[in-house]
Amino acid sequence: MKALLFTCMLVLWLTAASARSYDQDSQLIPGSLQGRELNGYFSDYLKSRRATRALPIADEPDDSPIPDGGDALDLPTCLLCVCLTGSVYCEEVSPDMTAVPTLPKETAYLYARFNKIKKISNKDFADIVTLKRIDLTGNLISEIDDGAFSKLTLLEELSLAENRLVKLPMLPAKLTSFNANHNFLKTKGVKANVFKKMTKLMNLLLADNELEAIPHIPDSVRTLHLQNNNITDVNVDTFCRSNNTYYLRPSLNEVRLDGNPVVLSKYPDSFTCMKVLPIGRYR
Repeated sequence: MKALLFTCMLVLWLTAASARSYDQDSQLIPGSLQGRELNGYFSDYLKSRRATRALPIADEPDDSPIPDGGDALDLPTCLLCVCLTGSVYCEEVSPDMTAVPTLPKETAYLYARFNKIKKISNKDFADIVTLKRIDLTGNLISEIDDGAFSKLTLLEELSLAENRLVKLPMLPAKLTSFNANHNFLKTKGVKANVFKKMTKLMNLLLADNELEAIPHIPDSVRTLHLQNNNITDVNVDTFCRSNNTYYLRPSLNEVRLDGNPVVLSKYPDSFTCMKVLPIGRYR
């Protein structure tokens, strides 16, 4: 009788001890983490799983490798580029970027240099009216639709340097800086009045092209680079005004015409309104 009573008491004691161990160690498996650490682990894990489930399907991380020979257009812009508030940096993108990427609506600054963009179409910037600066230096751009920049009323700086342009499109009137150095621009591809309405333009860079004449230069321009073109003469009205002997150009600080066939000493009356003489060949 005493043995039976002892056995029952032993069973009850073991059951209670087991229950205490269960509560204390949170279903620990022998040899696993301590209870407090394991609780933290599962808590963090469950939070992570809930956060993942809360994401839209399109935003879930994709660890799939990028296929060799793919095109950047197949991937989200901000996976290929660095997207900060208002700025997108897409420089030397791999795989090759052959067209302007789809930009976030609030983009103000785009740097897409040294890629393989070939064309700028009317739709590329149609919905990004917040753009203030576009830098497309070092691409393969040979064609730009005439209205590609027409809706960019806030655009101040545009660089198309080191591309393959033979003509210029219509440009936004509020530009302060335009760079088209190192292209294949010809006089017939640059309308004589393309810069006329750009009354805020300060830097106009058209060096290393194939221009044969100087287009209209707005009064606001401070720096003008036309070196290494095919310019053969300078019109008396190119910089000054033949019908106004009192007209002055105080803003024009630098004019480069070196590397052109023109002999500037043949046109002494063409620079009377300027406070500096153009850099170039005089004999």
